[in-house]
Amino acid sequence: MLLLNATFEPLTALPLRRAVVLVMCGKAEVVHGDPAGLTLHAATLSLPVPSVIRLSTFVRVPYRAQVPLTRAGLMHRDRYRCAYCGGRAETIDHVLPRSKGGPHSWQNCVACCAKCNHRKADRLLEDLGWQLRVVPTAPRGPHWRLLVHSGDADPLWKPYLGVAA
Repeated sequence: MLLLNATFEPLTALPLRRAVVLVMCGKAEVVHGDPAGLTLHAATLSLPVPSVIRLSTFVRVPYRAQVPLTRAGLMHRDRYRCAYCGGRAETIDHVLPRSKGGPHSWQNCVACCAKCNHRKADRLLEDLGWQLRVVPTAPRGPHWRLLVHSGDADPLWKPYLGVAA
């Protein structure tokens, strides 16, 4: 479920249970129901399963200049593809190994398959004759954190996510 601020700005994706509690307590309203048309039934009421809900009151969100580096975020940025061979990525690799002073940052970490990660170990790319398929950079955009956790976003969310989607 997509949670919008009172001003229709996207805040986060949340589980169905939390969305229903917010609607039932009057803290949020349903903007779009589930495209499948499912309905939750209780003893005294029925509620369409929400896909997008909006808070009734405005919530101030502190601004973060940088997106925190997480495993999920890194895999999403690299589209679950190995930075060396292009295969399915399962691990994270530091381009400049930490044992050689490499930082744990967006610019030094890439998604990697287990085979390439094992072969590279703590060596430099120049030692192996390898090249990165793309240069790793920090993600940008106001809704990037939201997209990391949403997986395959509901098509109803696109008007609220803007150009970052």
